[in-house]
Amino acid sequence: MYIADLHIHSKYSRATSSDMNIEKLSEWAKIKGINLLGTGDITHPEWLKTLKNTLKSGLKGLFEYNGVDFILSGEVSLVYSKYGKTRKIHILLCFPDFEKVDKFNKKISLYGSLESDGRPILSIDAENFMELVLSISEEIMIIPAHIWTPWFSLYGSNSGFDSIYECFGKYTEKITALETGLSSDPKMNWMIKEIDRFSLVSNSDSHSPSRIGREANYFKERMDYFEIKEVLKEKDNEKFLFTIEFYPEEGKYHYDGHRKCNVSLHPEETKKNGYLCPVCEKPLTIGVLHRVIMLSQRKEDEKPEKFIPYKSLVPLDEIISEAIGFGKETKEVRNEYMRMVLYFGNEMEILLNVPIEEIEKKFNFKVAKGIKNVREDKVKKIPGYDGVYGKIYVLDEEIEEKEIKERKQMSLF
Repeated sequence: MYIADLHIHSKYSRATSSDMNIEKLSEWAKIKGINLLGTGDITHPEWLKTLKNTLKSGLKGLFEYNGVDFILSGEVSLVYSKYGKTRKIHILLCFPDFEKVDKFNKKISLYGSLESDGRPILSIDAENFMELVLSISEEIMIIPAHIWTPWFSLYGSNSGFDSIYECFGKYTEKITALETGLSSDPKMNWMIKEIDRFSLVSNSDSHSPSRIGREANYFKERMDYFEIKEVLKEKDNEKFLFTIEFYPEEGKYHYDGHRKCNVSLHPEETKKNGYLCPVCEKPLTIGVLHRVIMLSQRKEDEKPEKFIPYKSLVPLDEIISEAIGFGKETKEVRNEYMRMVLYFGNEMEILLNVPIEEIEKKFNFKVAKGIKNVREDKVKKIPGYDGVYGKIYVLDEEIEEKEIKERKQMSLF
């Protein structure tokens, strides 16, 4: 297996941990079970200097540090006006070498400051941006980021478009893949027929080392930069085996809502309320589910002819937190998390592959049961809305207490 998380941020992005440096990232990649990690923020001069001084050449087009593969990546924010509306689109880019990064940075510096943030804001139309990138090299991967987020995305309800072509025009075919984002999963995206031609990738967009890999891409084997690009472009489901997904309900923008009034609504309820908050009567933030339904041409359970499967997971620290009754940032959860990782190898191995009986034998029964419930999709989902994360409950307390009692009784015989 070869697990890749292509979209993260460095300590030079706003609202990120100071631990987002190469040393900590490589350390956490091993803890998480991530084989290939995006560098993030490739446009920031100080971070770029660090990467050039730290990373060593690895597989063709990739780099290496402390046994972890890295791909040169970064995100840009395009803010411009088109068809009488302000557009805000985020795009993830991956590069095969520093030379192309330098050429790219020189060109985009004409459209915005590269020093102010790891994700620079550029005043350029998406179609013109595509032309700029392709003039440097067609080897660069171009991946519209978290395509359903209300703000800053391709299909965003507040600043996006109703179709890919409307945004990217004649360069649509040059897109490498599309990123689903935390508030949608492939099943939701399959409802949109124009997406069929593209691979769907999932990445963490992490701002702290412990959150890398919360979404990722599972490949059959280790590949170099150009093989990965080809697999994504051709939607090769023999080498690209599945994506690892958040439950979309856990994302911050799954349902419609108004955070100030603690209002969370399913799209049907939003329509009944005339798209206004029932408490303050101000416009609701329209979430990802609503937007998908609005643009859909398929029913929920229909699939395109060719697709990449996916698996929905809940981070191990969240499962432990619910099982033992302590917050996920507490030392109790951190200690149990590290004990499990040290014993079984890494978090992905525990969530995906370790037999439940093995986990039960060595660790907390309720943690094992929580992992089992996630694998079997037996979870309770409270959708996120208007910037508020949702919650996934992996244990039904009444059922779990009954099972624990039965287990104790059986052990008496």
